[in-house]
Amino acid sequence: MDRKKLAKLRAQYASQAPGTVRNPDFKKVADMIFAGTDRRPKPYEGVSTFLGAPLRLDAPTAPDFGGLEAALVGVPMDLGVTNRSGARLGPRAVRGIERLGPYHHVHRLAPLAELKVADVGDVPFRSRYSLSDSHADIEHYFATIAAARVAPLSVGGDHSITLPILKALGRQQPLGLVHIDAHCDTGPPFEGQKFHHGGPFRQAVLAGVLNPERTIQIGIRGGAEFLWEFSYESGMTVIHAEELAQLGTARTVQKIREVVGEGPVYVSFDVDSLDPAFAPGTGTPEAGGLSTREAMDLLRGCASLDVIGGDVVEVAPQYDHTTNTAQAGAQMLFEILTLVALARRGKTT
Repeated sequence: MDRKKLAKLRAQYASQAPGTVRNPDFKKVADMIFAGTDRRPKPYEGVSTFLGAPLRLDAPTAPDFGGLEAALVGVPMDLGVTNRSGARLGPRAVRGIERLGPYHHVHRLAPLAELKVADVGDVPFRSRYSLSDSHADIEHYFATIAAARVAPLSVGGDHSITLPILKALGRQQPLGLVHIDAHCDTGPPFEGQKFHHGGPFRQAVLAGVLNPERTIQIGIRGGAEFLWEFSYESGMTVIHAEELAQLGTARTVQKIREVVGEGPVYVSFDVDSLDPAFAPGTGTPEAGGLSTREAMDLLRGCASLDVIGGDVVEVAPQYDHTTNTAQAGAQMLFEILTLVALARRGKTT
């Protein structure tokens, strides 16, 4: 070994004080974590929050939403499911996942250090029985977030929660959408109900809050293709799981950017987009899905987009005996939060 190099390394690192980091990107994270001590918070102590973010239950009632730039929100509601229920417990399961982040090694930033972000608790629901009342509660809550210019990142709950969120965020301008899922969720009314988890994006287009020509749906598969006519008729871009395997993630990311283009975009991630080998804990599992690495590559490819918010839905922990699904859901939440941090950084540079 080069003796001069060894001497230099010893001078720099042999007596290094706790938390001392030379790399400026790493230093920002270390300063946040160590705060002048050699002690890191134990991942298993304290109150569990999304991604270990600060808990700010006061923010929703503050005039400016507590001065936050991004809010992590639980939406524990699964009254819109068509198969196995249980996603109402998704927020608790995702909050229980430790050791996510804080540093994103691909994008080279720590979103919790870049943004004023907190876990603000759950949407308060007036009724555990009424789907329509629950959707109204979600829309009202997220309208408050939007009015404060805070980026919302949510954990559901079933996929029907995305409709009222889009209604709140897309009031002034129809949004673009990156939708990763096993199902297009543009189905018709069933049994007298049009607001179920199989049709939020049809209703969002019809409500004028989602631009179908700036919408891309990735990972689609299974036996319900005959229900997704609206996706094609409205001009959405649909990439089936088989097509993704042929295209590869790099070319699919290029397609995402072509479709979504410029302008505000929302990211909606359904964990059933993942193959059940990676995410068994969901209400409508479909074989032949994405790997977690493919999903992460797709989300990371959205780094150039103006991401204003997103959600992770359909985590049903009672079918998730290994916690793999909740782990994957928490990782995707971290990826989307990083996209928001990158988008906000881009607007200030």
